[in-house]
Amino acid sequence: MASTRTLLSRKSFAGLKSQNLRSGFCREFQTFSLPDLPYDYSALEPVISGEIMQLHHQKHHQTYITNYNKALEQLHEAMEKGDSQTVVKLQSSIKFNGGGHINHSIFWKNLIPVNEGGGEPPIGALGEAIDANFGSLEGLARKINTEGAALQGSGWVWLGLDKEMKRLVDPLVTKGATLVPLLGVDVWEHAYYLQYKNVKPDYLKNIWKVMNWKYASEMYEKECS
Repeated sequence: MASTRTLLSRKSFAGLKSQNLRSGFCREFQTFSLPDLPYDYSALEPVISGEIMQLHHQKHHQTYITNYNKALEQLHEAMEKGDSQTVVKLQSSIKFNGGGHINHSIFWKNLIPVNEGGGEPPIGALGEAIDANFGSLEGLARKINTEGAALQGSGWVWLGLDKEMKRLVDPLVTKGATLVPLLGVDVWEHAYYLQYKNVKPDYLKNIWKVMNWKYASEMYEKECS
């Protein structure tokens, strides 16, 4: 279903492995908390309103974390009891909510106020890779915007790096063990609807004005080194 697309679905990155969830997380039970934003809620205006940012962060992201922690606690208990049926049953909740937490944690870093460099195009290695793979930054933006606008319901669109091949991948190819997310655009309705209503293309066009290419460039260079 489109409404359940997260980092672990067709339009996103496989950030959590079932094998890991059945082992490491259970041996050392760990909980997660809501990360602070590196800017004020109103800092991305007028591209994204402070009201949307506050709701998105405090309500939607927090809900993923709350449900993720709950599922991990239940998994821990089930593993201790040897309840394999419950372990299997919990995997979808762990993947969905864990993926939502990871997605949003990356998304906040992908954004930055205009007066702090938002929208400034990438330079250096990432800029060259984008030109080589997509023709230009504008070409990449058009491709991601087209994919985002075409998503039925909700989801994500990502720019990723295949760290083994050392190359950027088409936003359509967003699943695989060697893929690293560099930049993601949240196209769930809660990310834009209060401000843009049903005109999702306007949200997709404007979000590039607050895109943090410095973060994406740092991730690209780190993974390619």
